[in-house]
Amino acid sequence: MNQPVATPPQGLAALEARLRQDLSWLDIPAKNWVTPRYVDGRQVLDVAIVGGGMAGLAAAASLTHLGVNAPIFDQAPEGYEGPWATTARMETLRSPKQLTGPALGLPALTFRAWFEAQFGSEAWEALDKIPRLQWMDYLRWYRRALNLDVRNEHRIRAVLPRADKLVQLDIESPAGRSTVLARRVVLATGRDGLGGAYVPDFAKKLPRSRWAHSSDVMDYNTLAGKRVGVVGAGASAMDSAATALEAGAASVDLLIRRSDIPRVNKGKGAGNPGLTHGHLTLPDEWKWKIRHYINAAQVPPPRGSTLRVSRHPNARFNLGCGVQDLALVDDEIRVTTPKGVFALDFLIFSTGFRIDWTARPEFAALAPHVRAWGDRYVPPAGEEDQELHDSPDLGAVFELQEKTPGACPGLDRVHCFSYPAALTQGTISGDIPAISEGAKRLAQGIAGLFYREDVETHYANMEAFSEPEVYGDEWVPAPAPASAPQSETAQ
Repeated sequence: MNQPVATPPQGLAALEARLRQDLSWLDIPAKNWVTPRYVDGRQVLDVAIVGGGMAGLAAAASLTHLGVNAPIFDQAPEGYEGPWATTARMETLRSPKQLTGPALGLPALTFRAWFEAQFGSEAWEALDKIPRLQWMDYLRWYRRALNLDVRNEHRIRAVLPRADKLVQLDIESPAGRSTVLARRVVLATGRDGLGGAYVPDFAKKLPRSRWAHSSDVMDYNTLAGKRVGVVGAGASAMDSAATALEAGAASVDLLIRRSDIPRVNKGKGAGNPGLTHGHLTLPDEWKWKIRHYINAAQVPPPRGSTLRVSRHPNARFNLGCGVQDLALVDDEIRVTTPKGVFALDFLIFSTGFRIDWTARPEFAALAPHVRAWGDRYVPPAGEEDQELHDSPDLGAVFELQEKTPGACPGLDRVHCFSYPAALTQGTISGDIPAISEGAKRLAQGIAGLFYREDVETHYANMEAFSEPEVYGDEWVPAPAPASAPQSETAQ
């Protein structure tokens, strides 16, 4: 077998030139064709995307490529969208480096192309996993290279479906408060985007200054010299524990409910193009069965993240230590577990997220009306699952559906392109492996909906189209044929 030839870095300018050429060859992006709408003299947006992380960028790019305008509104400062440079604390991504992520089928848009353009192919071969902050740098370049319209420091105060087939967004930005109207809105709001961090009720027994959720923005240097407990054993638990240890924590006790840490990532075993493209059309019972099995088995923490904790002698893995009670006694946290009482100074809950529309003020108009799976589906005994029960019951284009038909006109013009879509659509809207397929499904579906809604206009445009391709001077009409002589039998 021939060894791959090492290539030196060519630079991002050369890669961007290639990307422009690829887009040109594919005739991308298409010219905007969506029928414009105006209200009070202001043009209505085709699509407004809420959230400028990986999913929002991929959705915007895919829509733009199909000739649909789709600006992004994100509350973060430029370059800090999503969790990668803020609340994420892993050293590297879990995903294998060769996954193409949000590249939308364009080789020049992959992380690998971006990496090799700067560091060369030998550096790529030597790379194990993608460093977290380098992934954020790649997403910043992705946005710039595709010239996506991202409006930073724009916080959505309310999402308001209207009976006139529009959705109103109330926005707060450095320029003040404003409203925009869009024909459709995409919620690309991430893992916690339809609710928030989940903490057990017993956390309320402690002052808020004595605990944090692993997704909180927090300066871990404040934990130097403190006895820290981390509740959980997933990836974020290991990342929080390691960050605390590296910041100088006196000790970190991982309080792990299970008697063992999960070893096998069942979701990885399920991943293939068949599932990516086939999950949507599976019967409900199979969708639930697959997602529940993955949830129940739990995803193990990455090996590297676990070793990052265990290399510290003051880290302790306490198995079979589910938290039973908490109390603040003499200025220390007493944590009661089946294996004894732990005395701690600070507690970090790595207990995941919960879908809860009522926890997000901007969704107040939607919360009473969104149909969840639990509103219509009862799982078999033994397969009960709160996350799946709360998951939105989406349509084929990720659209929300009403719990009571007619109670919230326009609700189906809001599309959920974030992790909670997984039960209906599969894991194509929140994770790196299939985010391109999800973005393209979303964009193609929305483009189709626009065309169907405006089909009379498009038909009229077709009738009025008058650009000739043939001018009439391309031929000379033949003369009429000479009369044929009569046959003898006719005489």
